[in-house]
Parts: sequence; structure tokens; C-alpha cells
Amino acid sequence: MSKAEQNTEAILSGNMVKAILSLAIPIVINNFIQTMYNLTDTYWLGKLGTNEMAAISLVSPVQNIIINFGAGLTLAGSILISQYVGARDIKNAKTMANHIFVCSILFAFICGILCFIFTPSIVNWLGAEGPVNTMGTTYLRVVITDLPFLFMINIFTSVNQAQGDTVRPMQLNMLGVVLNMILDPLFIMVFKWGIAGAAFATMLAKVPCAIIAAISLFKGKNKIHVDLKGFRFNAKMIHRIITVGLPTAIGNSTMQFGFLLMTKNVLVFGNNAMAAYGIGNRINSIITMPANAMGSAVATIVGQNIGAGQTDRAVDAYKKSRLIGVIFLFIAGFILSRNIVSTAIVKIFSSDANVIPLASDFLSIMAFWCWTNAIYNNTVGLFNGAGNTIVTMIVDASRLWVFRFATLFIFSHFFHMAEQSVWYSVVASNGISALIIYICYKLGWWKWKINRQKE
Repeated sequence: MSKAEQNTEAILSGNMVKAILSLAIPIVINNFIQTMYNLTDTYWLGKLGTNEMAAISLVSPVQNIIINFGAGLTLAGSILISQYVGARDIKNAKTMANHIFVCSILFAFICGILCFIFTPSIVNWLGAEGPVNTMGTTYLRVVITDLPFLFMINIFTSVNQAQGDTVRPMQLNMLGVVLNMILDPLFIMVFKWGIAGAAFATMLAKVPCAIIAAISLFKGKNKIHVDLKGFRFNAKMIHRIITVGLPTAIGNSTMQFGFLLMTKNVLVFGNNAMAAYGIGNRINSIITMPANAMGSAVATIVGQNIGAGQTDRAVDAYKKSRLIGVIFLFIAGFILSRNIVSTAIVKIFSSDANVIPLASDFLSIMAFWCWTNAIYNNTVGLFNGAGNTIVTMIVDASRLWVFRFATLFIFSHFFHMAEQSVWYSVVASNGISALIIYICYKLGWWKWKINRQKE
């Protein structure tokens, strides 16, 4: 019996805490590894100057908009494949894997080409001037060309995670980050390529990982793999991908577009604030990894158990995962919110005396309240695993477009908090969104798709 099959048995009938941790721990490591791509760039660009940091912070949300829209496809694949796995319907699971592969790769190529063409216009619209404009254009144009490689890796992760295997995606991404850690200092410091070197290092590090992912997806070692021989689009499959994936894609991309507009608001306070915002966000992404991983694990566990008709077990997984996440992040966040700790961490990524106190303040505030992410991400995982992504789309979009901009306006215009208006708007909007999605859970809205299928 393969590791994926063992995990499926644990998910459907074994110890729930063990099942959660066996899925979540590799996802935490995998997410950390993926974050290291950006952190490595941040570290080495921090050695160059504040303009480089401001440029990468400015254009990263553009990249994230495209990646997160496409991620709706791979998330839909993971959810739908996991439901077929739980129902022991391997034939349809394979067919879904084929559809997710074709749709994701087509999306990656089309968006990569369009974004490369329109990058200068995008950076100009963001309001960047001088060196920040030039560097931002260079960085975005290079990293956007790695979309086909990135999505090949994401498809591999989606197909394996749906089967309960989170270890192999972790191992694959570990290879990528090791390569990036070697190439970054080589291209940036030795070859003196600056911000272009960081972008090329990130892209080239993904190439061998994408090749390995493609070989694994097509060679058929797992029960569920990609086989495009005689492939034809199935209207029913496309409809399921759209109904599950499109709300997630819209929610993720509109949220990332909100992040993009946030960078415009931060840039008003100058390049130092922009650099501090970028550093704080990247470090915060590490802090909240356990919550993100728990949410991904919950989505897989819920999907398989719903496919098997075990709704009560799906709820049990959600409650246990949420509790573990809240306790862990409350303790870790309290420690990291201490000024001496947050300042020491920020100094790893910047030596600018003007940036360090701003980034440290931002990090301290976010870390103290990061436990709300455990409630939010686990509850989103429950909704996603049940196939009800419309609610998560609405809450995701509202988190930025309504709650964050509203609180930013209040803090800046009524309390005159300058940069801190941005810092507090982040934690306030996250907390409000966590409360709303939890209320939606208590109202039973996550069962909407399940109840419709029973009718």
C-alpha cells in the first residue's frame, strides 16, 4: 500500500489528530520552502538597497494576482479529486486530473504572454517612478515567464495532496529552494545582475522541479495520474471545475488586487514604508503557515470524507484542526510580537535604520493577532472541502475591498496614524473576516452543496 493510500485510510477511518498532522506538517514545510523563494530574494536584495526592496514589494502583488487566479483551478482539482478518492471512484479522479492539467497549463501560457506585454503599463499605473519603476518592470517581466513551470509544480501538488500525499510535493519544492539559495547570491552578488538576477534565480530554480513534476504526473506510478491519450473535454467535468474553481479564483485574485491597491496606499508614505511593508508581509507569511497548512489539510480531509458520505467526521476534523491552530499561533504570535524579537528578525532582511523600526512595528502588531488566521483558514478549508467556494469568495473579496480599505480610511483620516494605519487595518480586517466566516459556519452554510446533492 502506497503512502497516499495509507493516508486515505487514516483520513476516512483512522485517528483524526494523527491524520491532520500527517497532512499538515509536510504542508507547513512545503509552504515554508515556497516562501523561501521570496525570502531569499528579499534577503539578497536587502543587501543592495531600499529601491530594490521597494520595487519587489510593489510588483509582487501583480504576480500574486495571476498566480492566485490560476490557483483556483488547481484548488478545484484537489477538492474534486479528493471527493472522488473518498467515493473510491478512481476513473473519474483520473479524468479530473487530466482536465485540471490541460486547463492550468493553458492558463499559464496565455497569462504569461499577456502580462509580459503589458508589464510596463502596469508598473506605470502603480505610480512607480525612477529606479523603482525600472527595477519593478524588469523583475515582473522575468518572474512572470516562470508561470508554466510553477503551474506544473502546482498541478503535481494538487493531484498528490488530493490523494493524501503531502510529502512528495514538499520534497520537490525543497529541491527548488536549495537551487534558488545557490543561484540568488551567484546572480545578484557575483554576476552583479541586481534585481534581474533575483528574478532569473527564482525562475531557473523551478525548471528542474517542473520537469520532475511532469515525469511523475505522466508516468502512472500512482493510481491517479495524467494520461492525455485520446483526451477530450468533458462538459460535466468543466462545469464542476468552474463551479468550484471560479469562485476561488475570483476571490483569490480580487483579494490580491486589493493587496495591489494597498501597495499604492503604502507608497504614499515613501519607499521606507514600502520596504517595511514588504518585509513584514513576507515574515508574516511564515508565521501564519501553520494556519494555512491546517486549512489545506482540512480541505483534503473534508473532501474525502464527504465523498465517502461521512459528514460528521468532516466536522470533527475541522474542529480539532481549528483548536490546534489557534493554540499554536496564539503562543507563537505572543513570542514574536515582543519588540526585541521582531526587531532581531527584521534586521536579517534590512540594515536600513529608517526601515527597521517601521517593519518591526508592523511585524509585532501582526504577530500578536495572527491566531485569528487559524479560525479563518480552517473554516475556509471546511467550506472548500465541501465544494462551497462561493461563500469563501465573498469573504475573501470583502476582507480587502471592504474591511481593509474601510479600516485603513478610519485609522488614517480620523486617527491620523500614518504608516500605522496600514498595520492596524491588516489585523482588523483579518479579525473581522475570521468572525464572519465562523458565523457562516455556525449557520450551516458550508453544507449547502452537500444538501443540494442529496435533493
